[in-house]
Amino acid sequence: MSEFESLGLKGGIWQGVLRRETPPGRLLLVHMGEPVAEARAEPEGQGWRIAAPIPPGRLSDGAQSFLLVEDQGTGTDPVQPGARRLSSLTLVAGALLEGDMLAEMALMRAELELLKKELRRLAAG
Repeated sequence: MSEFESLGLKGGIWQGVLRRETPPGRLLLVHMGEPVAEARAEPEGQGWRIAAPIPPGRLSDGAQSFLLVEDQGTGTDPVQPGARRLSSLTLVAGALLEGDMLAEMALMRAELELLKKELRRLAAG
């Protein structure tokens, strides 16, 4: 079971709970290999409430993946070797999504028709 439980994205802030007693190191939000924001960690119950802002400038058409990583760096240091991936968040938006969904639906319909045809053949034989 993962230590990090995502609570979802609301108002541009990805939130979650990190279930451990010890405070986390530096928490970074990474997009396309670059740190784009530092997440906040506040004590909550028997863990830590994590809040990572998603920079609006990083959102665009298509699929965007963000990683939440923990390392021992400070300030604006790059992600340190041995950084630990806690979770990922994938956002999909724009016209690309519509085309992908239509193609996926067409593929599912074709597969369903094939299954129906095969079931009819088996039932008749």
